[in-house]
Formats: sequence, C-alpha cells, structure tokens
Amino acid sequence: MIVTEGLSRSYGDKIALDRLSLRVEPGEILGFLGPNGAGKSTTVKILTGMIRPDAGRALVAGFDVVEHPMEVKKRIGYVPETAALYDGLTGSEYLELVACLYHLDSKTAAARRREMLELFGLTSAENQRMSEYSKGMRQKVAIIASMMHRPDVLIMDEPLDGLDANTAMVIKELLKQMAAQGRTILFCSHILEVVDRMCSKIVIIDKGRMVASGTSEELKSSTGETSLEAAFGKLTGHADVGQVASDFLSALQK
Repeated sequence: MIVTEGLSRSYGDKIALDRLSLRVEPGEILGFLGPNGAGKSTTVKILTGMIRPDAGRALVAGFDVVEHPMEVKKRIGYVPETAALYDGLTGSEYLELVACLYHLDSKTAAARRREMLELFGLTSAENQRMSEYSKGMRQKVAIIASMMHRPDVLIMDEPLDGLDANTAMVIKELLKQMAAQGRTILFCSHILEVVDRMCSKIVIIDKGRMVASGTSEELKSSTGETSLEAAFGKLTGHADVGQVASDFLSALQK
C-alpha cells in the first residue's frame, strides 16, 4: 500500500506540497489528479525515492521511503511521464538491464521479456536501438520494464500517453486485473474519462493540498455535477471553461 502523512516539500519560496496525507490500499487503483503545478510530480518523486520530503513521511509497501529507499525500490514499478530510456540500447537489451537491476533469474527474465515483447507487438523491433523507436514503442518498453519484477505497487504517470487505442485498452484491462490480485496502483492522468472508468477512488490536489477524495460518483454528487471533468473544474477553481475559451479567442483577435 501507499501511505503519506503530512507530506511537505518546498522549492525555495514555492510550496509544492503542503501536509499531504493520503492512503492507497492493496487492490485499489487510485486516480491522482490535479492541475499543472498542483504537486503531483513532487509526490511521485518522493514516493519513488528521487527526492526527500521536507516534513512528514511516506510509506510504500510498508517501508519508509527515506529510511529504507532500496526496499521501496524493490517493490515498486514506475512509469514516468517522460521515460528516460537508453537510446543506445535495443529494446531487448534495455529490458535485460532492468532484469539484472532487480536480480531476476536469467531464465525467468528472458521468458518474461520474450512474452511481453510479443504481447505488445515489439518482437520484430526488439533488436533495434531505441533511438529508432516511436513514442508509443518507447512507452511500451517503459511499461514492460515497470512490470517485469512483478511489483507490489505500481506508480504510473500518464502511462497511456502515445499508445495506440488497442494497446491502451490492453493496459487498462491489465491494471484492473493486477488490482484484483491485490496490487496497489497510483494512476496519474489528465485524461479524466479514463480515470472515471478505471479508478476505484480519486484524490484531487491543488496548490499542494488535497481538495477532494472519494469515488467518482461521490465527487460528482458533492459538487452537483454530472461529469468528473466538471467536478474537477469546480474543485480546482476552473469551472467556467467556456468563458476562458471565449477570452482566449478574444485575445487572438486583438
């Protein structure tokens, strides 16, 4: 599971997180939402051990991310918003490297790598350097890398970005089945329709603070809206999107 308690982080005078407390249970897919600059990326960086909080603490799979960072890293799979892959390696070589980092048995790793590359339609390109891969192909490799070691916790930041419709449907169904097995999934996305359909619970943050938590239906009901998009807009102070669009067009005409 994932637990944060009073998590805070600043960059100079800018407060990125302000005493954020949340909980993601095993078997839950939590939609983690917020406008740009809300603190989502900072939260993810703390949970994955890339940066430290200024205050508060975070537990992932039962381990404190500051006190036991390597134990956390063993148990998580992470798909960043922009995957920094090694362009000089082939897709197969990169996945072999990831398997080595997680100390997977070579036979097990090879079998998983072959099967997952085939399922994602990458077998014909597995020996091409990733500098030649399309954005969608790179995203597929990043997703495979996040799952090869069968993590207890998945942290995914815009995982469907760049994927074709068929692959996106596979990933959505895969995440549902992984949650059904008891894995914990933190799902960050700006595609609210996907979050609405996939996530069992949603947390919305704005300016580093949690502004809402609940199921999609609970958030709609509490705001009096009929869509998650409209509820999100109201909760983050951007409800009148029509006026913003009209003002934008007016600015273009000046």
